[in-house]
Amino acid sequence: MKRVEAVIKPFKLEDVKDALAEIGITGMTVSEVKGYGRQKGHSELYRGAEYVVDFLPKIKMEMVVTDEMVEQVTSTIVEAARTGKIGDGKIFVSDIEQIIRIRTGETDNEAV
Repeated sequence: MKRVEAVIKPFKLEDVKDALAEIGITGMTVSEVKGYGRQKGHSELYRGAEYVVDFLPKIKMEMVVTDEMVEQVTSTIVEAARTGKIGDGKIFVSDIEQIIRIRTGETDNEAV
């Protein structure tokens, strides 16, 4: 089992969610987060004063998938989230040791 975490631009959330639903991903956790990387924020004007916005709004999507689905999930996210501009985001894939569904006590593959 793998955890796939994707940090994407907020306006791409629906596109990515719909694309993942088409390949059978039915569950995920979505959080509104702030961050920066190479994009390094930007400057804005407010009432004539310029200020720097260091942390930009992003969406963090997390899902747990089988090892066999990882490549399909990551390529689907890349295709749906890409704008071709700086700040499109990143995908992180990590191992999951154990999953337990609290309601039923099911574990691992049955719990997903």
